[in-house]
Amino acid sequence: MSERIITVFGGVSSENEISVITGAMACNVLAYGGEEVLPVYISQKGEFYAGEGLEDLSVYRENGFEKFPRAVIADGGAYIFGRRGKVKKFFAADCVVNCCHGGFGEGGGLSGICAAARLPLAGAGIFESSAFLDKYLTKTVLKGLGVKTVPYIYVRQGEEPPRELSFPAIVKPVSLGSSIGIAKVSDAEELENALLCAFEYDTAAIVEKYIGGRREINCAAYFADGEIHVSQCEEAFTNGDILSYEDKYDGGGSSRMPADIPKKISDKIRDITRKVYGKLNMRGIVRFDFLLSDEVYLSEINTVPGSMAYYLFAKDFKSFYPVLKSVVAQAECDFNNSRKTLLSTGILQNFTRKSFKMQK
Repeated sequence: MSERIITVFGGVSSENEISVITGAMACNVLAYGGEEVLPVYISQKGEFYAGEGLEDLSVYRENGFEKFPRAVIADGGAYIFGRRGKVKKFFAADCVVNCCHGGFGEGGGLSGICAAARLPLAGAGIFESSAFLDKYLTKTVLKGLGVKTVPYIYVRQGEEPPRELSFPAIVKPVSLGSSIGIAKVSDAEELENALLCAFEYDTAAIVEKYIGGRREINCAAYFADGEIHVSQCEEAFTNGDILSYEDKYDGGGSSRMPADIPKKISDKIRDITRKVYGKLNMRGIVRFDFLLSDEVYLSEINTVPGSMAYYLFAKDFKSFYPVLKSVVAQAECDFNNSRKTLLSTGILQNFTRKSFKMQK
């Protein structure tokens, strides 16, 4: 039976364009499987647009998306407006798929909108979305779970970094993804310049110890049918010292799947992935990024990974459909199980309309 699914992408984020690519992919995968899909695009100004055709990447040249009707998500679906601002159509939805990278879309805002709208969300919940968008909070949570991370310091905009900081180091804006604003620094002057750049995009940064000779290993997981499904490990390669935006999206890097690492190490990485995902009762497809040297460090957790990390679970988009469909089905199951009794005490009956009136 066909389902009605809202796929949301874009957002008030520096990763807006990358999110459009992920959203277009998800729309087409779901439509291929016979689902009725409503694409919803959030502009960098925070405007919601909806309509068939928003999954076409050519629409985003010269802001062509602005020709589509505005929309809001509420009441179990999406209200689509006409030119005069009146509701023209209501799309009742069975589920929402979150394809937003960065900003409030990935950081818990869309999770909250869906919760308020009483809509199942095929993705991470409010807590894990907001916590893992922030690299500082990620490290704080992982420390509580006993998971090793790279040593770091946390620097807020306007603060001076500690003078005893050792070099080389890596500077990362605290809540950005796609390697935006990341830099390797070798001395205090480079650190100052890198922090100034990071604060152009964000209000805080982390400065991590640079792990020389490290390898970048990715692993992903999702929950469906009562089981945490963990992917094989992938190794991402770079031409420089760090995995850059160009490596990820402009063809500068490459990858190997499965990663050519000892089974013992692969099993350890997959066990950590399963542990963190399970301990936090996570949902949706989540990618875990590791650094491998003489130790295994969990570097970052992506609750909305690029292209939904389909390549870690399927050989192509066609074979990814059953995975995405199972994530949607799990979201609907969780939503139905979350319907609990809401307490109403009647306490307001004891108050009058003048109870808090102030005397002039």
